[in-house]
Amino acid sequence: MAIRTLIADDELLARQKLRQLLRDEPDIDIVGEASSAREVYELVRAASPQLLFLDVRMPGMDGLDLIAELSLSTGITLPRVILTTAYDHYALRAFELNATDYLLKPFSAERLRSAVMRARDQLRTGERNDDRSQTRDGAPGQYTARIIFKSRGRILFLPVSDIRWIGAEENYVRICTGTETHLLRETMNSMEQRLDPETFLRVHRSAIVNLRYVKEVRTETRGDFMVHLINGQKLAMSRSYHARISELLSRAG
Repeated sequence: MAIRTLIADDELLARQKLRQLLRDEPDIDIVGEASSAREVYELVRAASPQLLFLDVRMPGMDGLDLIAELSLSTGITLPRVILTTAYDHYALRAFELNATDYLLKPFSAERLRSAVMRARDQLRTGERNDDRSQTRDGAPGQYTARIIFKSRGRILFLPVSDIRWIGAEENYVRICTGTETHLLRETMNSMEQRLDPETFLRVHRSAIVNLRYVKEVRTETRGDFMVHLINGQKLAMSRSYHARISELLSRAG
């Protein structure tokens, strides 16, 4: 199914380059282009795009303020928004506004493809434009659903569901997904407080695991406990955490 897409940038060359790169995405249907905030507003209302590539610095209104205005407007369904900019200091506010991704100019075709894939997945699963977890009664929860950070020249919006485990490395934490790892200047305690304890469990002072990727907990020959992940990785578990994980795994089963 085609994804109705709007391109918004005040520079003609930037719009042309983006349009050219998007030709490699067969399900992207570009329904319009805009060069000002007012044009974006009118096109979103008229064309009801599902995806919006939005330059942060737009004539008439800051792109981030435009997202906020669109989200408050009656009769308008806010599309997934991928922000494009040459500046990384807007990333935190973009995260707060639940942008799907944040592309730093100049971005590569591969980086663009990753952003489109994320938007495609969100549209397919019907993920809400809500970056907080939900409590059992549907009210907003207190745990984050994405972590934002800069890695290898990129601003990443990493869904916590992609995290398999987190390990401590001196003054940093290493976040491990299925395909790559990221080093953040963060503490294990602060990470633990941000993550839902029903899904993420501290198994050692230097390790947190996502229970969705845990295969089993084994007792080794010397009585030590090891957490086995579904990909074959093994993590040491402290005795003090064993009772907690046993309870959660039995509940899940």
